[in-house]
Amino acid sequence: METKMSHIVDPTRAKKYFEDKISFTTGPVELDRMLKSGEGVMVVDVREAEDYAKGRIPGAVNLPHNTWESPTGLNKDKTNVVYCYSQVCHLAANACVAFSSKGFPVMEMEGGYEAWKEHDLEIEHESTNRLNKPEDRVLHGRR
Repeated sequence: METKMSHIVDPTRAKKYFEDKISFTTGPVELDRMLKSGEGVMVVDVREAEDYAKGRIPGAVNLPHNTWESPTGLNKDKTNVVYCYSQVCHLAANACVAFSSKGFPVMEMEGGYEAWKEHDLEIEHESTNRLNKPEDRVLHGRR
């Protein structure tokens, strides 16, 4: 089935949209590069605590929806890169609205945790207690 566009898209509006998209989103491979280069980003997982405990992006802090009013762990001096479950999940976008309204610089990682796993990037497994010693963390290259 062929789809025809019924109107011509305004190139000025398109340019603005994509400039904003580039400024406020990143992908899993780009985030992995940021983390490995020491670019100084804070990774924020907004999935439920039990899903976070099963596996997450290394170093991510967990801020499920019920913690957004007082987002402990966010940093106003770094970009907070937020992710949720998948491409169709809007938790990360909603969290970015909540966090940016409190003055935190934010970006959304597109694709969520599923996209991170699809790219076979490193996954961290540990208890939900972020105060564990670094040697208590278990890192895996695959799901």
